[in-house]
Amino acid sequence: MKIILASSSPRRKELMESAGLSFDIITSSVDENVTYTSPEDLVTKLSIKKAQAVAKDHKEDVVIGADTIVELDGEIIGKPKTKERAVEMLTKMQSRWHSVYTGVTLCYKDTAKTFVVHSKVKFHNLSQEDILSYVNEVNVLDKAGAYGIQDGRVVDTYKGSYTNIVGLPMDELLEALKEMEK
Repeated sequence: MKIILASSSPRRKELMESAGLSFDIITSSVDENVTYTSPEDLVTKLSIKKAQAVAKDHKEDVVIGADTIVELDGEIIGKPKTKERAVEMLTKMQSRWHSVYTGVTLCYKDTAKTFVVHSKVKFHNLSQEDILSYVNEVNVLDKAGAYGIQDGRVVDTYKGSYTNIVGLPMDELLEALKEMEK
């Protein structure tokens, strides 16, 4: 069974490699403007779109599509477009709990399996100097919520799946891949 990751995320690539998976990367460029009713609905729809866009030409392979978002007080916090926006995001989230949702879709032949994993994250109490330093030293523009848990600088604690917060819930993905092999 050949596996294709429909994502250009370096973090997803690293997670899959660290799990010992052999896979190819074929990115999907889909329109991410969708209507949704909840964070779970949004990541579900986007993971399906991403997986299906690649799977249509790779029906004999397992195609994995994923989408991760950050949510705070009912607001979806995506990737910042500027460092100034990143500072705003991090300032708003500091010392508070927020949610991270990842939707994952696996397509294989004529079947698809989709699941969503939800984790909670709380930032340290960050000073404005801490935030500015972080934004200037870390590539925050390619990260949902303008941060990465793996750098150990802004996250105080979390509940749930660590790898979900990084961008791909590996325990659940590995379980879904085992089911596909049956």
